[in-house]
Amino acid sequence: MSIFSFFSKEKKENLDKGLFITKQSFFSKLAKVVMGKATIDDEVLANLEETLLTSDVGVETSLRIIEKIQKRVEKQRKIEATELNTILREEISALLVENGTENKVDFDTPKGIKPYVIMVVGVNGVGKTTTIGKLSNQFKKAGKSVMLGAADTFRAAAVEQLKIWGEMVGVPVVSQGMNADPASVAFDTLSSAITKNVDVVIIDTAGRLHNKVNLMTELSKIKNVMQKVVQNAPHEILLVLDASMGQNAIEQCKQFTAATDVNALALTKLDGTAKGGVVIGISDQFKIPVKYIGVGEKMEDLQVFNKYEFVDSLFKQ
Repeated sequence: MSIFSFFSKEKKENLDKGLFITKQSFFSKLAKVVMGKATIDDEVLANLEETLLTSDVGVETSLRIIEKIQKRVEKQRKIEATELNTILREEISALLVENGTENKVDFDTPKGIKPYVIMVVGVNGVGKTTTIGKLSNQFKKAGKSVMLGAADTFRAAAVEQLKIWGEMVGVPVVSQGMNADPASVAFDTLSSAITKNVDVVIIDTAGRLHNKVNLMTELSKIKNVMQKVVQNAPHEILLVLDASMGQNAIEQCKQFTAATDVNALALTKLDGTAKGGVVIGISDQFKIPVKYIGVGEKMEDLQVFNKYEFVDSLFKQ
């Protein structure tokens, strides 16, 4: 067995474990939907809609899935209730394909961009700093040099936490301490990264929920200052969301996407929740690629999101 296939198998096993609670909850509800039913009818579809909603798939996405299944029922006239799992799996897979969800298999950066700059946003408590630490570790394992910028200067603890992760992973952290100008920290980080020929730069930002105007102003200032050093930076604005928050995660996504040009998502804490369906809803509603998922506490439990593996694990019997 090759090293690649070994790690691929290990990654899949971690994903299966991470989605276990979500799958257990979802399929116990799904079993009740078809209980005593021979075919898929209006009652089954109504109960399925409720199951999707209570699994935090979201209203808009749940209705879209139900509508597609309803069309299949109308076309085929009679579909056995035992086929519901297969049909649901096919429709969710199709939905993720339609939304252009990322399907990378490893931690890599686009060719010709160096340093590749990632600006991380999200509220406190969602696992933002932990995600940055784990992401740094994964990039480093992939052979990339990494530098971190502690631009979340609103809380002294945020700077210290990032430094701790930097030491754990073995990557340098540029900081100016609490209440420093975040844009200045970002400028210094990128300047240092260019001097040291670093591959990947990850900039942490304040994790408080400002009002939209203040958030836009602060993040825009950081972006503008970074672009004085690296053209088109940041290349990735990564919004970190806590999957266990379900519909609240969707609300946070609304606020941050309204405030800045988020173009990638990371969903953390999937292993400790039955609300893993939020991955499907967020991907569908915002049309922003889910790039990373957290399925455990270990370093390697931050994975590149693969839609096929995700759906396979969710529906695996």
